[in-house]
Parts: sequence; structure tokens; C-alpha cells
Amino acid sequence: MSDPEAPDTARTAPAWQAWTIRGVAALAVATSLVVAALAWGAVVHGHPAYAILLAVTVLVGGLTLVRWRRSRRAGGVGLLLVRATGVVAALAWVALIAWLKPFVATEPALAWMEAASEGQLIDYGTVVSETATTITLEAVGRECDTAVLFYPGARVDPRAYVPHLSLLADECATVVIVKEPLGIAFLSMGALESAQARFPGHDWVVAGHSLGGTVAALDAERADTAGLLLWASYPAGDMTSYEGRVTSVSGSNDGLATPADIEASRADLPDDASFTEIEGAVHAQFGYYGAQPGDGVPTIGDDEARDAIVAASLLSVHVPRR
Repeated sequence: MSDPEAPDTARTAPAWQAWTIRGVAALAVATSLVVAALAWGAVVHGHPAYAILLAVTVLVGGLTLVRWRRSRRAGGVGLLLVRATGVVAALAWVALIAWLKPFVATEPALAWMEAASEGQLIDYGTVVSETATTITLEAVGRECDTAVLFYPGARVDPRAYVPHLSLLADECATVVIVKEPLGIAFLSMGALESAQARFPGHDWVVAGHSLGGTVAALDAERADTAGLLLWASYPAGDMTSYEGRVTSVSGSNDGLATPADIEASRADLPDDASFTEIEGAVHAQFGYYGAQPGDGVPTIGDDEARDAIVAASLLSVHVPRR
């Protein structure tokens, strides 16, 4: 006679299933917490989408750990396939979280942001304001005709560009840095319209670094813009009919947007587009966020590269209409 108190082993999932699911859940929680710790500043000061993604992952992973403390129903082949699919999807999700970890801003960008948060003027008279979706740089006590909307490179902390862009702001150009959802510029479409509504009556220049420049080029074509500023970037397609002023600034040692890539982009831009190559500069020197995998080796210092990049970019400020 069977023991009514004995577990029904035929109806209980094998132990390896439970341990696999719990292991993946623990990995998801641990990865989210480690990423948050390593990139805390960028998570807090970036678009809230990534912080929400991390929080949801920790919550779901924690609930899964609690749920699978007890034996679960074995089910048939169908349920096993569902669980296997869930495990694979969870592993892909963990990989995505890890890949989306932002490049965190480094000094002097952090010091400039800290000074701004304490009410001090940065650079020569630029003030910084921050919202959940933008960082704005404005020249103090001057009415500026030009405004710049700037898209950061993929997964780069938007604070990393403050030292560079404050120099443009000091040339009497209001600069709005976009905080991109998950650090991907393509997810920020519509940012230009929001900025134009916030600062009406300006001549707008759209700008961006790396992937951000590619999205800026899309904005430049579809909207009424006075100019396009590309930092180590190039458009995704033909822009030869674009009527605004185009300024392309690149680095001779860039390993990601290589000199060959920039040279090839000439065919997609207007004939009078301005091209400046900063000798010795690399991809990551267009902001302050440390080294970037796949990049070249710089032969000039970060501050020297910054000053040269800004000087070449000044063509984009006070741009005349054609």
C-alpha cells in the first residue's frame, strides 16, 4: 500500500530543473546588482529606462528564487519546453543587461557636474540644469540665437560630454544633451521636437558622437535644422541635398569610426561640408568616459584633443541659413 505522505515523484520536476531555474534567477539578480554598483553614477544620471530595467530584473529574479524553493509540478514535454525556453530567454536577458552597462563619465566631467549641482558656474559662464531625460547647458546673461541638440555615443554616460559642450555653450549656443533610453540614440527619436518646443525661436543644430551622430543626421534631414555636427560619425545614407551647414570632426587614430569611414562619408554629404581630422585623437576622446574596446591608441592628451575638437566644431555655432 502506498504511503499517502510520500512525495509523488512522478509528478515532481527533477531537481536539476529547479536548480537550473534558480541558478539563472540568481545570475540575473547578481548581474543587475553588480552592473548597478559599477555604473551607479551613469545609472542615476542617465535616462531612467535602464534603472527601471535593472530594478524589474532584480524583482522578477528574486520572486523566481522564492517560488522555486519548493518542488514544482513535472508536467509533460510541453511544460519542459516552456521552461527551457524561459531559461534561454533569461540568459539572453542577462547578457543584454551586461552589454547595456554604460561607459561611466570620468574626471573632469564629474567635477564640472558636481560644481553645477552646487550652483557654481562652470567654464566661462555656463550653467547646467538636469532632468530625467536631458542635461542642458546655457550661457549666462546672454540671448543666444543658436541651440544644439546633442546625441551621445552608444551607452555613453551623457555627463561625459559636459566639458566639451560647455565650450560650445560659451559661444552663445544653448546645448541640450539627450539622455538616451538604454543608451541607444535610435530610442530617442522625437527629442528634437521636445527641445524645439522648450527653446523656441532658435536656429537648431543637431549633433552627435558615433551612433549619436548617425541619429542626428536623420533628425537633420527630416526637421527644419540649420546645421549638422558629426563627432567621429557619419550618416547612414545620402544627405547630399541637405541645405544646412555640415561639420565633421574626427580623429586620425580612431579605431571605430576610422579615417577610411570618414573619408567614405564625403560622398553622402553636401559638397561644402567641412571636414577636420584631429591628429592623434581617438574615438573615446570626444568625451570623458575612459577607454573604449576596439578604439585606437591616442598620441595626444584628452584635454588637448578636447580643445581641438571644440575649435573645429565652432563652425556649427551661429550658422547662417542658406
